[in-house]
Amino acid sequence: MPTIYKVCSASAWREAERQGVFLGSADDRRDGFIHFSTASQVAGTVAKHFAGQTGLFLIAIDADALGDGLKWEPSRGGELFPHLYGELDIGAVIKILDLRARSDGSHDIPELAS
Repeated sequence: MPTIYKVCSASAWREAERQGVFLGSADDRRDGFIHFSTASQVAGTVAKHFAGQTGLFLIAIDADALGDGLKWEPSRGGELFPHLYGELDIGAVIKILDLRARSDGSHDIPELAS
């Protein structure tokens, strides 16, 4: 089971849990798809887009559960990133991890499954 990851504010994720579906962040909705990262891409994504932010979760998702709406498309540096065209059913979630911020604005990235 390949695992992909979504960085999300804790408040947005708690709302998704109440609704049973995650519709995406404001950036996701603007771009027309939900942005994900692979295990090897998470650190770069967090550093580029979430530096200094607190109250974040790292959501681990079963990529196979997302079906045909999941597309692998070139992004940062031409690297392929997973993008979901549609809603994220929270039933595809494997694990929810706290993404702890350090005093310098970086984050502690846990060891991640691929």
